[in-house]
Amino acid sequence: MQFADRLNNVETSAIRELFKLLGKPGIISFAGGFPDSAMFDVDGIREASQRALAEEPGGALQYGATEGYEPLREQLSAFMAAKGAKDVAPGQLIVTTGSQQALDLLGKTMISPGDKVIVEGPTFLATIQCFRLYGADLVSAPIDGQGVKTDELERLIAEHRPKLVYLIPTFGNPSGAMLSLERRRRVLELAVKYQTLIVEDDPYGDLYFGEAPPPSLLALSPQVPGSRDLLAHCGSLSKVLSPGLRVGWLAAPPELLAKATMCKQFSDAHTSTFAQATAAQYLKAGRMPGTLAHVRQVYAERAQAMGDALRRELGAAVEFVQPQGGLFVWARLTGANGAVADGNVLAKRAIDKGVAFVPGAPFFCANPDHATLRLSFATADVAKIREGVARLGQAVA
Repeated sequence: MQFADRLNNVETSAIRELFKLLGKPGIISFAGGFPDSAMFDVDGIREASQRALAEEPGGALQYGATEGYEPLREQLSAFMAAKGAKDVAPGQLIVTTGSQQALDLLGKTMISPGDKVIVEGPTFLATIQCFRLYGADLVSAPIDGQGVKTDELERLIAEHRPKLVYLIPTFGNPSGAMLSLERRRRVLELAVKYQTLIVEDDPYGDLYFGEAPPPSLLALSPQVPGSRDLLAHCGSLSKVLSPGLRVGWLAAPPELLAKATMCKQFSDAHTSTFAQATAAQYLKAGRMPGTLAHVRQVYAERAQAMGDALRRELGAAVEFVQPQGGLFVWARLTGANGAVADGNVLAKRAIDKGVAFVPGAPFFCANPDHATLRLSFATADVAKIREGVARLGQAVA
């Protein structure tokens, strides 16, 4: 068959390929990027779905507006207001089928073949694939434990004049990094200075351990005049409520939102109205704060257990920043004392020892660091984390 030329720019996810190896009995997996299904508030979601059918069955089961189910847009506006983004009206966002559709809509509306797009190095693998599908020439911006290095980011913006800059400021996937408040303000200032669109992807911001992170770029934008007109914000309920609902949203300037809505009409007409009505009822019922408190506590314990185990079992063979939230530990092999220094090599040896993780190289759009790896602590309990990291220690020696 004569497939579209754009498919030459992408390949199958290395993570999905890895999952094919996980059928071996007894494997402890740190590979997945998803929440623990045991954390889902099944009773609350059941009650919300029943209320959706009881109170407005037509709205829940019929075709709906492409922009989204209005009661959900109202609830999402309030949800963001509670986190500091107080001036996002329901009409300033559209509901998407997961935040990944929001990224796809941004690709469709903003990227022409050959356009420069800056992403973090490392960044979300699906974003690399999505933007490349639309022909983007991706440029990697270096990060550290405080997120993207804004001095380097400014240099790259000035040099490449990108169509957009894509960032995950809060507990990024895969880095787990949290962009500092100072750097957040600087990113917004750079958007205004260079008239460059900033895309803020924020699926993990509610999963913090201890102190809340700095406000989102969306919440901070009123402090930097002109920045709101150059900011697109992608949100999601997947990591905090349920990925199966496929409920995300895009808040963006009016012209961009209109184009994205038009493209969504061509794609799926609208996100599932039943899922939207269920999510709206769930948020309206006020259960989310309790759910988040429980999830944060569990993930914090698991993150600490993984960090402690890595320090104990791998010692100088690995370096990492203890995550303050999110789902991941991003680590780098040092090769100390002759230990394995290549993530791909370690991944194969680890599978033989009965533990799985994702090598870090695929998360870079350029100049991959082969010594890196991503470990998810979300779906394994503390005992399995300790056992899995012990197996990893055997594989790295």
